[in-house]
Amino acid sequence: MIVDLSDTTTNGVAKALVKIRDEGGVVTLGRVLTLVISTTLGEEEEAIEAANDASREHPMRVIVISKAGADAPSSTVGDRLDAQIRVGADAGASEVIILRAYGAVGDDEEGLVTALLLPDAPVVAWWPGETPEVVSESPLGRIATRRITDASTQPDPAAAIRHNAKTYAPGDTDFAWTRLTLWRAQLAAALDQPPYEPVSEIEVTGAEDSPSTVLLAAWLRMALDAPVNHGITTRANGSSGIHGVRLRRPSGDIELERDVPDVATLKQPGQPTHDLALPRRGLRDCLAEELRRLDPDELYGQVITKGLALLEQ
Repeated sequence: MIVDLSDTTTNGVAKALVKIRDEGGVVTLGRVLTLVISTTLGEEEEAIEAANDASREHPMRVIVISKAGADAPSSTVGDRLDAQIRVGADAGASEVIILRAYGAVGDDEEGLVTALLLPDAPVVAWWPGETPEVVSESPLGRIATRRITDASTQPDPAAAIRHNAKTYAPGDTDFAWTRLTLWRAQLAAALDQPPYEPVSEIEVTGAEDSPSTVLLAAWLRMALDAPVNHGITTRANGSSGIHGVRLRRPSGDIELERDVPDVATLKQPGQPTHDLALPRRGLRDCLAEELRRLDPDELYGQVITKGLALLEQ
């Protein structure tokens, strides 16, 4: 079911939700959190699709604030709020409220969502594209338990990661870190086998547009206390993201290389070569993983604040 509300208010949206629940039997029982997505007009559908898919694991209310981008021309429709409510098959296991804010109406993001938040439920804020200067001090960031950004969508991903380090507050996270989960698991499993030798040198390579490469290098530098050489490689297949990791040990190198999209090759001394499924993770997988924990990700905090600094020494 999709209900459109033109030139409305948040109070009008709240009343429409009550009416839908009373007439159609749609209830919020079982919703475990509120996900607030701040995005740009016309670019909200990809984020909504990811939220709908993730809601099958995390039933939630999704509130989307969609505004004109910072460099967009002034709106020709004045100051107004158009809304759309999606429930049932059109919203996965969630209920989706889209608030399209024009003009000055979009300036008060906290005021737009306050009346629509689930009572006594955690709030997670997600910026798929443009992000505030300091997310934890933004209107949505102040009311959120977790704050999710994505450095890979920024004009300069590497600069975005460095900015995240300077402005980090507990509860912040970034999908550039979430995309590392499979890589970290494979490398940890390889190191958890004999011989248990120290790593003397680390090499991490990846695409120029990959902030995850920098974060992986920072994590390895901090976890293994070994010098790291990280840089950019160019692959004929044009693959983005991380390309490979080499861990040097006295008995031989551990190599995890992704030469083709979605498949990596693991080489270890004295063992056969293995091909492993190692795809670049999509928005749905990253979002679902971040919603599994609503407390601050302390390891990410250490990597973004301490690990990056170690790389520059």
